[in-house]
Amino acid sequence: MHHSRLSTLVLDCHTDDLKQATDFWSHALGKPVVSYDQDGDGKYAELATLADEPIILLQRVNHDSRVHLDIETDDLEAEAKRLEALGAKRVEFAHGRWWVMEAPSGHRFCVVQKQREAFGPHLNRWD
Repeated sequence: MHHSRLSTLVLDCHTDDLKQATDFWSHALGKPVVSYDQDGDGKYAELATLADEPIILLQRVNHDSRVHLDIETDDLEAEAKRLEALGAKRVEFAHGRWWVMEAPSGHRFCVVQKQREAFGPHLNRWD
């Protein structure tokens, strides 16, 4: 048995100015900025969300801008296998930490470890 849930909305931004993109989305969504540089490498910014809302990250990327979802889980391998059984395919095990996957519709998404201390309350239970 394992658990998973929608964790994060990631705004992939093809830009040299992540701060400008972060300010736009902060104002557009009415969410304050938590960090313009979450990891200190200039690749991730985060907007404030409540504990029961998805995390909103902005990610500086080299591909076209798009939005992707992260599904968080307490068992990466079990969740990747469950999604493969539904028709998804694994694309890459990125940075040794998460699976980049592709849905049958062609949408990319990531399967990641749990992102917040409290892993709930809106969890799906898979046997």
